[in-house]
Amino acid sequence: MKLKKIAIVLCSIVTIGLFGQTSVPDIDVKDMEGNSVSFKSAIDTNKLTIVSFWATWCGPCIKELEAINEVYEEWQTKFNVDLIAVSIDDSRNSKKVKPKVLGLGWEYKVLLDENSDLARAMNVVNPPMLFVINQKGEVVYTHAGYSPGSEDELEEKLEELTSE
Repeated sequence: MKLKKIAIVLCSIVTIGLFGQTSVPDIDVKDMEGNSVSFKSAIDTNKLTIVSFWATWCGPCIKELEAINEVYEEWQTKFNVDLIAVSIDDSRNSKKVKPKVLGLGWEYKVLLDENSDLARAMNVVNPPMLFVINQKGEVVYTHAGYSPGSEDELEEKLEELTSE
């Protein structure tokens, strides 16, 4: 188990070093109603923000967001955190996002990145990819992929960030 955690931490460090974005890009995306929204302005500077890039066709993405959903209310209280789920479904598939989100009962803020402009700016190659952004708008944690238990690693990082 310790070896697995070490491997995950090393992958995260390598991911940050190779692909890391240090600050939040100011790119327009859409909300679920189709309105244009500045990604940078969607981030609450009074909170830590988890940004999860996902797609309706991505099984691991759904599993990750479902796992976080189980503890999200607790995390909001404990860590003063928001989650923004950014769908990278293209314009043909983005109409599936709202029914999926409503069907799963997610309370997250959901944004649509139909042209993958935001994903490219944040160096997202494949979903799921998750970032934690601090109150200064800086990316302080990155994690690519999902395996059961990844949410525990994320919780440890949130705890570390809130105790600093």
